[in-house]
Amino acid sequence: MNGPNSLLDALIEEAGIKRASLAARVNALSGGSTSYDHRSVGRWVARGERPRGRAPQLICETLSAALGRSIGLGDIGMAPAHSGSGTTVPLAVFVERAPSLWRSDHNERDDVREVAPATGLDAIAPVWEWESPLDDIDVSRDGQAVVGLDHVTQLRTARGHYEEMYRRVGGLTVRPRIVSYLTMEVTPLLRGSYNHTTGQHLHRAVGGLVAVAGICTYDSDYQGLAQRYFHQALRLAKASGDRGFGGYVVALLVNQALHRRDYRQAISFAEAGLRTAGSHMSPALSTDIYAMQAKAFARVNDLRQAHASMRQTEAAAERIRRVDEPPETSYVQPGLVETQFAEALSSLGDLTAARRFADEAVAASTHPRGRVNRLATVTKIAIQSGRIDQAVDSASAMLDQANGMESRRLFERFRQLRKNMSAYGNAAGLGDIVARIDDVLAIPLE
Repeated sequence: MNGPNSLLDALIEEAGIKRASLAARVNALSGGSTSYDHRSVGRWVARGERPRGRAPQLICETLSAALGRSIGLGDIGMAPAHSGSGTTVPLAVFVERAPSLWRSDHNERDDVREVAPATGLDAIAPVWEWESPLDDIDVSRDGQAVVGLDHVTQLRTARGHYEEMYRRVGGLTVRPRIVSYLTMEVTPLLRGSYNHTTGQHLHRAVGGLVAVAGICTYDSDYQGLAQRYFHQALRLAKASGDRGFGGYVVALLVNQALHRRDYRQAISFAEAGLRTAGSHMSPALSTDIYAMQAKAFARVNDLRQAHASMRQTEAAAERIRRVDEPPETSYVQPGLVETQFAEALSSLGDLTAARRFADEAVAASTHPRGRVNRLATVTKIAIQSGRIDQAVDSASAMLDQANGMESRRLFERFRQLRKNMSAYGNAAGLGDIVARIDDVLAIPLE
């Protein structure tokens, strides 16, 4: 295993075993043929080292006895290396492993938060596996806590609560709260006892929470960790049998690919989401995916495809009926399409049309986070167009609206806007705005 072994670390903590004690128990089970100590366990955890011989199996035996459930080599991150099989992780294995990530994140493990995003096949495989039939035939489970639909309702309520918090104050503030909720409240339910129907509803609700955790992590600029949350949400979508929800998670991956400037992957993921979710995808979600696809085509300077995606966006938007939409698509509000079009047209150099769409977006009502982003887009395009007075006004409104929000992604937008403004010196009041941005950027995050 390359890098820290977060699976083993989380299981050791869950079992309540000290590292020296784990080493001593492994030595005892080996009949005295090994002489591990706490430093040995530290190397297994921090460096991902795999001890020789039967030691990995003995670690599993020790943890199985302490936790009261069967722990395998894959659960402790020591499964033998093999070539990728291209098969979906069995649900029972996923349910045991997924909370290990939440627990490690809850414990503020730097190596977990700073993991690099997966690339190549590792980044694409979860989307392929979601696309591939069949969904899980039976998601029932025998566990300790009996899970009912009332628990599912609680999880749905929690998802809405954390999403609304994110929109008001940013991901940095919300992230530790939702990760704690996943660790303390959701884990016992996911590992509980439920029938197939309840299990599908449960996995759908847990997936919604994991997706919001990914959004907050993305907003905190822990991109590799955010990607892992999105991949988990996609596996939960498959277990729920809800193709539309899977399409929503793919849309989150599209957005992240755009942020990471991997425009070809953004286009590919968008096509996968639209192709696989098909008629199960809501009009609002289709609208957002087509709009992001237009931005990606614009970034690679494909004018024809960008405009084609914009037309598809408009056609999907005409079919939106909010009463029929799932809760996750509530972010697709009036003005979102105009914002995306403004960004795409700005990339293509059509600043006149970009300004028109950006102004229309700001005129529409939306939640606080959305308004900050729209004002940032107006400011960006105003600077590109040399309309300094408008840039000053929109930037001032943007900073007013962002007061109280903690978001690395927003701060990064502010930093870029400041850089663009600096080219104009102190013209037309820009100096005061630059000073205000500097004051905001001076606020420590975390």
